[in-house]
Order: sequence, then structure tokens, then C-alpha cells
Amino acid sequence: MKTIHQYQLANDKQVTSLALREGFRIVRCEYVVAQKRVYLWVEEPLKIDLPVSEHQFMVVGSGVPVPVSHCYVDTAVDPFGPEAFHVYQVVNNAASATDEERSVHRPPAESALRLSS
Repeated sequence: MKTIHQYQLANDKQVTSLALREGFRIVRCEYVVAQKRVYLWVEEPLKIDLPVSEHQFMVVGSGVPVPVSHCYVDTAVDPFGPEAFHVYQVVNNAASATDEERSVHRPPAESALRLSS
């Protein structure tokens, strides 16, 4: 079985760390006007025996330079304004981000999932 989790990403070039199960897949990125935030929807397997690892993401505006090592994920557009927000997966940058720049999100507790495969 698998499910889709929604994650809010930090704005303004701050790194957001997500604890994701092996085999995850990013399925959608959107700017939610009511919260003025970028959200990422991630499909993840529900098998609790799969390893979980942290992956870092960063949101930047158009024209903002990012390291060559970062991998482009998707773009979210403000439907009522001229702004676009680009999501990059941070690669080789985890050690340089300070604790204040990180916001760690974890999936719901596996104990509540009690599903059989």
C-alpha cells in the first residue's frame, strides 16, 4: 500500500528537511494562496520496514541563483500574482545549513497505520 502526504515548505531559501521512506515520489507542488506558502505532495510506501532518510528541499524565486548540485523538482505559481516559486532538492548542502534554517517534518506515526501489506 501507499499514500500521499502533504508537506509545507519553508520560504525564502530556507532548507526544509523531510523524513521520507525509500521509494518516495513527488507528485505535486503548489502555491497555496490562503497560507502564502508552497506545499509539496509526496507519495510514499506504507511498509514500515522500509528505511527512512532525510531529504532537504529549498524554495527560491525566479532569478535567484542556486548551487549547481541542487536538483530541480517543480515550480509553483501564484495564480493571483506575478510570482513563481521553484523547488529544488538540496544535494551536498546538509552540513552547511544551520539548525535555524531547517524545519524537520516527519510522516504520521507508523503505530497509527497498523495496515497489512
